[in-house]
Amino acid sequence: MNATVSSKPRPPEKNRFVSTQHMVLAGMFAALLAVISQISIPLPTGVPVTIQVFGIALVGTVLGWKLGLMSVLTYILLGAAGLPIFANFQGGIQCLAGLSGGYILAWPVMAVLAGIRVKHKNRTLTLACRAALSILGLMIVEIAGGFQWSLLTTEMSFGAIMAYSFVAFIPKDMIITVLAVVIGDQIRGPLEKAGYLK
Repeated sequence: MNATVSSKPRPPEKNRFVSTQHMVLAGMFAALLAVISQISIPLPTGVPVTIQVFGIALVGTVLGWKLGLMSVLTYILLGAAGLPIFANFQGGIQCLAGLSGGYILAWPVMAVLAGIRVKHKNRTLTLACRAALSILGLMIVEIAGGFQWSLLTTEMSFGAIMAYSFVAFIPKDMIITVLAVVIGDQIRGPLEKAGYLK
């Protein structure tokens, strides 16, 4: 019996969750998060002032919710495994269990919300909707972070921590989150035209 082998190339797998190209993009943006995380100001409270939410919103806006989620989870898992990529070159599972761990654990939610592709004919309205979703994600991060922080300290109640956050963190974080959405939208456009993203 003679076996025949077809020389035709196999069609691309259209239903694949992500391509190798997408995995590379997710890894690159996880590395970007590691760099952005080192821009921080230590505070006596034990929770530093950072611009990490800028990175999370940027990743979600550029990559979309699926790849954005993958990129953020990659970053968190690498940090939890011990790589010094969290703020102030820290790493290890203790970072997730510490005072700022609640913020980190809520980042995937923010990345997903920032990555939802809301589209309207009016570009300004489109950006406003995406910014609103990102701000919603930011609020979830702040609440989750404040809750874990309150569980691990007897010095401040959850209400006191949230009041402190509205002075020390949230105004700055809202501004940089909106900025990340605007910049991320500009970055995503050329990547879509080049065929790297859909």
